[in-house]
Amino acid sequence: MTPRDWWTEKKKSLTGACLAHAVHDGYTDALYVFLPVWQAQFGLSYAMLAIIRGLYSGTMGGLQIPADRALRGLSPRAALILSTLLAAAGLLIMALPLGLPGLCVGLVLAGIGSSIQHPCGSTLVTVSYGAASRHPLGIYNFSGDLGKAALPALAAVLLPVFGWQPVLGLMAAIGLVLSLALVPLAPAVPIARAARTATGTGTGMGGRGRGGFGILTVIGALDTATRMGYLIFLPFLIHGQGGDSATVGLALALLFIGGALGKATCSLLGERLGIVGSVMVTEAATALLIAATLLTSLTPTLFLLPLLGIVLNGTSSVLYGAVPELSNGDTGRAFAVFYTSVIGSGGLAPILYGAIADHGGQTVGVLAAAATAALIVPVVLTLRPYLDAPAGGAAATEPVSDSV
Repeated sequence: MTPRDWWTEKKKSLTGACLAHAVHDGYTDALYVFLPVWQAQFGLSYAMLAIIRGLYSGTMGGLQIPADRALRGLSPRAALILSTLLAAAGLLIMALPLGLPGLCVGLVLAGIGSSIQHPCGSTLVTVSYGAASRHPLGIYNFSGDLGKAALPALAAVLLPVFGWQPVLGLMAAIGLVLSLALVPLAPAVPIARAARTATGTGTGMGGRGRGGFGILTVIGALDTATRMGYLIFLPFLIHGQGGDSATVGLALALLFIGGALGKATCSLLGERLGIVGSVMVTEAATALLIAATLLTSLTPTLFLLPLLGIVLNGTSSVLYGAVPELSNGDTGRAFAVFYTSVIGSGGLAPILYGAIADHGGQTVGVLAAAATAALIVPVVLTLRPYLDAPAGGAAATEPVSDSV
């Protein structure tokens, strides 16, 4: 295989992983557009709505590690296509006139599909680029935000015209198209994974580094709890300020466009301030901006949302890039554990915030999300000693040759 062929294979792998990430993350956040419709149609409280939403995110998060283990023998092509077909099938079931039980079954099946995509796509990018995977992982992470910006906006525009069930059917069709697109892009043979553990006082998941990785996952969980908690209230916040369904879609798109910009912004901030400093700045800004959207009218809120998106979503890029450095070289397992933590938090936290809102009102629920962001500031300080230790995780993963 010539260097040119090798470079082409790496680019194809990155492109396939990014396309899958964009569609699956788009599915995940497009569901927020449907929450007010489901609440009205099925008579759900905030807490029950969060539980219904949690069927998807909880399944997706809880199956990250089992999916990574069970499907290691599959090629990235087979795994990514399987994940997309399952997610699309889940959306199709949701689109059928099966009432609330059908909606719940579809959410679970879609969550199973998306649980496969994250560890597979992350590992594919990491083993393709080896020690130089930080920037490609940033591109992979950024692609998810493109999907978050595009699919919720598309759903919001079509929802008033076609109704929620046909729109879900259209989103399922997008997944079928992606499955075909992955055939020439994703590798057709299983990827060879590094299994070496960082030595000495390195920052792996064993020894001293285990503490660092554990703290990282806790911070990731709190960061995700803040984001998901605020997102479950945002459609109702916009409606309360006089916006309609199309405005909700615009609000979500503005927030996620800001989040996509935040990937680059927070990366630059991280180079200047380091992981600890950048997380402290972004989480403090997140808490303040979330509170500010409670005090503004509709138009100022829409102007604030891109700024909020930068810090609300951008922090995850800083945390995500640290996973290979704090792992033991088995990046597939490390990403699976990290995703289990953050997605599980994303599924459970809105239920807690929803219960708070049911008892104390929507404003109290939103402020609880802001308080979670503020809590991260002292927690991230405990990560500093592990980041000062010699890094071994990233270097422990080398590019594979013919397997990708």
